[in-house]
Order: sequence, then structure tokens, then C-alpha cells
Amino acid sequence: MEIIPIYLKATFAAGCFWDVEAAFRRLEGIVETVPGYTGGPVPDPTYGQVSEGTTGHVEAVGIVYDPAVISYGQLLDMFWTIHDPTRPDGQGDYTGPQYRSVIFYHDADQKGTARASRNQLAASGKYGDRPLVTEIVPVSTFWPAEECHQHFYEKCALGYCTSRQIF
Repeated sequence: MEIIPIYLKATFAAGCFWDVEAAFRRLEGIVETVPGYTGGPVPDPTYGQVSEGTTGHVEAVGIVYDPAVISYGQLLDMFWTIHDPTRPDGQGDYTGPQYRSVIFYHDADQKGTARASRNQLAASGKYGDRPLVTEIVPVSTFWPAEECHQHFYEKCALGYCTSRQIF
């Protein structure tokens, strides 16, 4: 009898989706990453529309992962590491509401784990008196970004950086 792996989904926004995707793709247990747009009411938005900051959407990355290899908690650890969750207006050189910090939960377990993780980070004192502004909201319709944004750094053979310069 063949054992079929069970994969789960996660969705994160933490600044430019090129950087977020590249960071998560490096992790063992990641099956697929898809940059896209979510969180706003505009149907089937384009990069140009979202980059104007008026659609309500964020640049996000949808992730399919193997929970037998990597846990949702470990994904959250990466999420907190690759951006500054105290910045309400974006990350690094990317500013605007489309680059805000958001965890989109897919079920009650993810919601609870995300809240506990955020509370633990806030209590750690890592960011001093600066409050964490990361939203934790239910997943909504996810619109994949245009093909040119998928696996962007691999296509361009470029390195990448994050606001924290950890890689």
C-alpha cells in the first residue's frame, strides 16, 4: 500500500513577495510557493493595481508544505525572521499598505499557533517598546501573481536580500 503524503497550506505577507518566496523556498519540506495577492476586495488584481496600494491587497506568498518535514511553527519562525513586524508601512525600500505584515490562517489550529507565536515574540523584548503590527486574519481569495513574478530570483539568477539581511 502506497503512503500518500498529506500537504498543508500557509499564507504569509512580509514585504516584497520576491523576498518572501525566496526565503521560504530554501526550507526543507516546502513543496510549492506561489507569490500572489490577497486580503483585498478587488477581484483578479494585477501587479500594477496592487503596487498602487489602493486595492486592499498585500503581496503574499501561498505555501504548500509537508508537515512531516516542517511544522507550521517553524514556518512562523522563518516569517518572523525575514521582516520587521513592527513596521506598519512596509519593509526595507518597499513602502505602502501592500507590503504590510500579515499571517493568513487556514484553520483554527493555525490561528492559535500564529497568535501564540506573535505573543511570545512580543513578550521576548526583541523589539523593545515597538508593538508588533502583524495582522492575523482568515485566508481570503488568493490571486496568483503574473508568471514573471513566480520564482523571480531563480529566473533572473540574482541573489536577494531582506530587510534583516540574514541570508
